[in-house]
Amino acid sequence: MGSESIPQQLACRVREFYARGWAYGTSGNFSAVLERNPLRLAITVSGADKGWLDESHILEINEAGAVLAGSGAPSAETLLHLAVIRARGCGSVLHTHSVWSTLLSDAHFAACGLEISGYEMLKGLEGVRTHEHRERLPILENSQDMAALAAQVTAALAADPGCHGFLLRRHGLYTWGADLAQATRHLEILEFLLEVVGRKQFASGVAPTAGK
Repeated sequence: MGSESIPQQLACRVREFYARGWAYGTSGNFSAVLERNPLRLAITVSGADKGWLDESHILEINEAGAVLAGSGAPSAETLLHLAVIRARGCGSVLHTHSVWSTLLSDAHFAACGLEISGYEMLKGLEGVRTHEHRERLPILENSQDMAALAAQVTAALAADPGCHGFLLRRHGLYTWGADLAQATRHLEILEFLLEVVGRKQFASGVAPTAGK
């Protein structure tokens, strides 16, 4: 990443996510902490095409979501980013709209979560030392009421303190990390695992069930 600023790094990563099919068009939203006290956050502007994103599409906001620098409105899901940062103390939050996260969030919604175990790639998640680890991704119903949804996110993360991400039904994946690099690693690992699980389940012709 060299001498790039955090907004430059964030814009670069988002373009890579677009290229990998995880944030087509204006979908997804991404943030990184600039300062802890008081909290200042770099976050993608609402409505920006992720394939063309650059530093000018990154806003600086405060802990209330008010814009401190930049032009435009922050992502509609800013409250969810702030909820994750408060719950996990993380330094970056990444939200994608990939095909597999969308399909599996719907297929496993009745179980309120998706469990993944037995794959070596799980060891790419922070704190995981064995492929026998069981990673549970809570699944929440999507909503346009961001205040209510943020409260649900806070409750879900409190109930699953070890999870590295969660899914919004028919919407996509949220994950995070201590910094942008770790969050990016978690995103790559979870998107890989979601694709593996999805391909396996849907190729079998059997309706997906939680933990399978």
